Order: sequence, then structure tokens, then C-alpha cells
Amino acid sequence: MSEVKQENLSQTASYGTSHNDLNDTLLMEPSDIKMYPTEDTPVPEGQPVKRKKGPAPKMLGNEVCSVCGDKASGFHYNVLSCEGCKGFFRRSVIKGAQYTCKNSGRCEMDMYMRRKCQQCRLRKCREAGMLEQCVLSEEQIRLKKMKKQEEGTARTSAVATPGPAPEMPPLAPEQQEMIEKLVALQKQCNKSSFLERPKVTPWPQSQDPLNREVRQQRFAHFTELAIMSVQEIVDFAKQLPGFLELTREDQIALLKTSTIEIMLLETSRRYNPVIESITFLKDFSYNKEDFAKAGLQFEFINPIFEFSKGMNDLHLDEAEYALLIAINIFSADRPNVQDHELVERLQQPYVDALHSYIRIKRPNDHLMFPRMLMKLVSLRTLSSVHSEQVFALRLQDKKLPPLLSEIWDVHE
Repeated sequence: MSEVKQENLSQTASYGTSHNDLNDTLLMEPSDIKMYPTEDTPVPEGQPVKRKKGPAPKMLGNEVCSVCGDKASGFHYNVLSCEGCKGFFRRSVIKGAQYTCKNSGRCEMDMYMRRKCQQCRLRKCREAGMLEQCVLSEEQIRLKKMKKQEEGTARTSAVATPGPAPEMPPLAPEQQEMIEKLVALQKQCNKSSFLERPKVTPWPQSQDPLNREVRQQRFAHFTELAIMSVQEIVDFAKQLPGFLELTREDQIALLKTSTIEIMLLETSRRYNPVIESITFLKDFSYNKEDFAKAGLQFEFINPIFEFSKGMNDLHLDEAEYALLIAINIFSADRPNVQDHELVERLQQPYVDALHSYIRIKRPNDHLMFPRMLMKLVSLRTLSSVHSEQVFALRLQDKKLPPLLSEIWDVHE
């Protein structure tokens, strides 16, 4: 969730083991991932640490695009850029465009050359850090259209056929069995994390905002909760039917981009609207101010709480959350996924089961199914905001533990 200053590496050196790598994590049981230091943990020597003090930058009006040098309009797809490069990158990703450079890919990109060489412009977009997963895919656009169509159908049916909804057929036996297994699996993973609770660095009782040690403890506390959440998600994914049929490369590609979204889904189910707080491991509750004290910005905190409140308003049960998470994991449009057909085939039973389950549980709410799928689209936007938060933390010279750096593609 954030990175610690060089001075507090002693708090988080616990994560510096060789197991804090996503590829190793897939091969191991979650309990094997070490959260605390070992005597043989290597410490790099003679490597200077770049320091950039101060808070994340605000838009002053004179920022330039990281791609072409034109006036920047804000952070787009994880990069400070202009409207032109933002639109160009979006169109290129959605269309899967392939460009050719007449200069063997050696064009220097500026406001003039951006119109002359599309290949070098797209290359510069990626080199600057633009992320394809931040762009709405054709599938997400289709879901938006589906929601509008369902809304129109629901309004029409409400006028044309008032009265009780027809009785829905029961779930197919294989769907019922799958849902029960998913819920049981999720409870098992949650229980494993709960048992690890005593290992988490305690949340400091001191309220002194200037105390360096207190700030370090808050950061370590949240970072360790994040690592436990990642372990829980990996364990859940490994036990999903079909996940281990995928190549190791596709498993990693799916987990890298879905993990933060699943963490946000799990966060939303722990939201308490009465006290406006989020509770982890049953008795660790945090409000917005607590998140800020741990080093996060309100530009990231507020969307998390807004999303959590919106999810809470849907009143989803354990089965619906478990199915949503499975659907999210098997998203074939993730970057670097090779076998799209297999991923889509593995996802479809969960989509069908969720649709059937909702029709039975909420027969009079024709919009619930598209509404829930649209929450997955909202998670893509939140994932982009998270990328900006990680970038801001790097400017504050905070260092993520290796497992989080690997899964969130943070390269020092």
C-alpha cells in the first residue's frame, strides 16, 4: 500500500526474503511466505538511494506531457500527459493498433513528431509508464451498453407487466455445488489470515504526528496487512477450478492486475457505514484519517470509501462477493495474457452462476446483475488511481516490500 523511508527499513526488512516474489508465491503455500527478517537476508551495499523529499506534486499549470512535451492536462493512464497523447494511447490500445516507423523506431518524440510517427509515439507512451490495464476495454464498454439496455428493458417491463415476478427455476446442481465451494474456500482463506494477526506490527497508540517512529509503525502495520491480503488472494486463486490449467505466465499476468481490485472488493465488504470505517481481521478498524496517517493521500482514500459505500448499498452476500472475485480473476483482457480463449472459458461458468443466483435471490430487481458487473468496471478506474498513489509514494521516497513491488510492477 505504500513505501517506507530509508530510515525505517528496519521495520520492513522483514519482507526482504527471497520468497517475496509473485512467481515463488504461486509455488508456495501462503504460510511459507516470511514476513519477518532472517539472519541470511542479503543487504545490498554501495547502492545509492535516490531521495525525493516532499509530498506528491500538485498540478501547477505549467507541467508538460511526459510523451511529447505539450502542456499536460493531468495524470492519464498512470502518466502526466496531454489530452492528445491520452486519446492516442486509448485509441491504440482499444484497437490493438500496429504502427510502422520509417526511421527504424529511432524518432525523437515532440509536438511535431507525434503527428508524424505513431509507432514511436506509442513506444514513448509505454516508456513513460502508460498502462494498458487503465484503458476501458471493448468488454467494459459492452458492459456499459448492456447496463443501459437492461435499464430500458426493466423500465418497459415494469410498465407493461406490473405485479409479482414469475417464479425462477432453481440453480443447477453443479452451480449450487460451485457456489458452496467458493464460499467455503473464501472462509478458509480469511481464517488463515486471521491466524496470522498476532504477527502484524501493532497500530501505535500515540497520536503525535511528528513522531518518526509512530509514522514508521503505521506504515509497517498497513503494509503487512496488504501482504497478508495478497497471500490470501493468491491462495484463493490457486484453488479456483481451472486456474492451475493456465500457464505460469498467464497465472502471473492475471494476478498482477486483479490483486489490487480484489483487495478493494474485500475492503468494501468490510465497510461499516455506521462508523464510516473499514475493519480488517475482525477487530482492526480504520477511518479515513487512519489511512491518511499511514501515508495515503485523500485523492486515493476518498474513492476507496465511496466505492465501499456503493458496494455496501447493494447488500451483497458471501456468495455474490465470491463469484465477483472469481469473475474478476478470470478477465481475459488483462495485459500480457496469452490464452484469452481459455481464460474466457474458465470465467463463463462463474458469470452464468452469478446471473442465475441473482435472478433467484432478487427476482424483482432486473438491474442488479449489470449493476454488479459495472462495479468491476469501476474497479479498473480505482486501480488507475492506485497506480498514481504508488507513484506519489515513490516521490516521498517510500519503499514497497518486494512482494508488493512485484505484484504492482514498481521498478526502482
